[in-house]
Amino acid sequence: MPNHAPYVNDESFALAADAADPLAPLRAEFHIPTAHAAWAGLSTDAICGDATSPSIYMTGNSLGAMPRKAREMLMGQLDDWAGLGVEGHLHGRDPWLPYHESLRAPLSRIVGALEREVVAMNSLTVNLHVLMTSFYRPTSSRYKIMIEDAAFPSDSHAVASQAHLHSADHGQTPAAAIIRLRPREGEPTLRTEDILFAIEREAPSLALVMLGGVNYLTGQWLDMQLITHAARAAGAICGWDLAHAAGNVPMRLHDWGADFAAWCSYKYLNSGPGAIAGAFVHERHLARTDLPQFAGWWGNDPATRFEMGPDFVPVASADRWQLSNPPIFSMTPVKASLELFDRAGIDRLRAKSIRLTGYAEWLIDGINALAPTSGRIGILTPRDPDRRGCQLSLVLPGDARRAHDGLKARGVVCDFRSPNVVRVAPAPLYTSFHDVWRLGKALAEVVGAR
Repeated sequence: MPNHAPYVNDESFALAADAADPLAPLRAEFHIPTAHAAWAGLSTDAICGDATSPSIYMTGNSLGAMPRKAREMLMGQLDDWAGLGVEGHLHGRDPWLPYHESLRAPLSRIVGALEREVVAMNSLTVNLHVLMTSFYRPTSSRYKIMIEDAAFPSDSHAVASQAHLHSADHGQTPAAAIIRLRPREGEPTLRTEDILFAIEREAPSLALVMLGGVNYLTGQWLDMQLITHAARAAGAICGWDLAHAAGNVPMRLHDWGADFAAWCSYKYLNSGPGAIAGAFVHERHLARTDLPQFAGWWGNDPATRFEMGPDFVPVASADRWQLSNPPIFSMTPVKASLELFDRAGIDRLRAKSIRLTGYAEWLIDGINALAPTSGRIGILTPRDPDRRGCQLSLVLPGDARRAHDGLKARGVVCDFRSPNVVRVAPAPLYTSFHDVWRLGKALAEVVGAR
């Protein structure tokens, strides 16, 4: 950002900030959806602007923008399939047999892990189930699973089904096995001290703490290090859902000692709808022989895999939880995106993220200063930059759905969560300061501030 006053509500300020931003050239590496993308379902008389102009794309927390190189790389793989057939496994331009290995290093940098602790495989909820099969081992005395009350529904479904599956092992109803953490009355987010207190209180019966690193609804980034240490000190396993954390906030899963984690790659990792997910397992578990797990031939030791024998010999890496051949066409966009993360560096991305989100928050504060109390925009997301990623969850006044339509009409691509929450996420790989300024202008118009 320019060195003068922190922020200025002026278009020239935003453009100058972009000109001074060393990461600004990365925007050209993405296809930014046009304003037309925001207009689905709107009446034509409500629409403002040119359909071919770039949208204000603020929904990387749901589906990231497409890296331009993904098309070229995918076409290369299709060409190898067409021209080489099965020989593409060994003789293609990027051979398929070891293809998944090329994702280890960049994924390890995303989550702060050793290379052998990470693997690209399956989808997020499948990975949670695969990992809980190994790490949720309830007994009659230690059987509870702790999650957020506002966890993404898929996490709730996953842990409920695991509790049901193991109900005979712990002798409790599935409902009794699940602890749902709720914020204090009148507060939108959890307090770290309340989470730590709950872990200590439930320690004798706690089997698994599995929380979202960044909450999907509020954008709160939990203190993962403290919570991990507390869970392990209580004798519980600590797992993390990183769907909204991977590619958004810096993490040190290995150093913090988390037992396992899983994430998708279609949000901040910009890898396309339904792209392959990722998983982490701490190195202390990789060579264990006492862990139950689902087995498939791609988790077998590659030294003996093609002997085609009946015995499962798990490789001593996160690869042992892989079940099947890696899907090359699903992995290729992940690889294209991870190359851009390596160019940027997670620390530089984090620094820009703090500035972008801070600018958006400052603009919203300015709008609220001019509005009556009933017309102000609320922010569910913590104001402390250390407790959030690049998402701001806004509570819009009045008819929030209509206000969301007003944002869409002005080319803002964001999402609506009933009854009144709009989530905006200025992802630093491709969001500009000018985008944030345009967002502030659209919000002011929608809520009637001048």
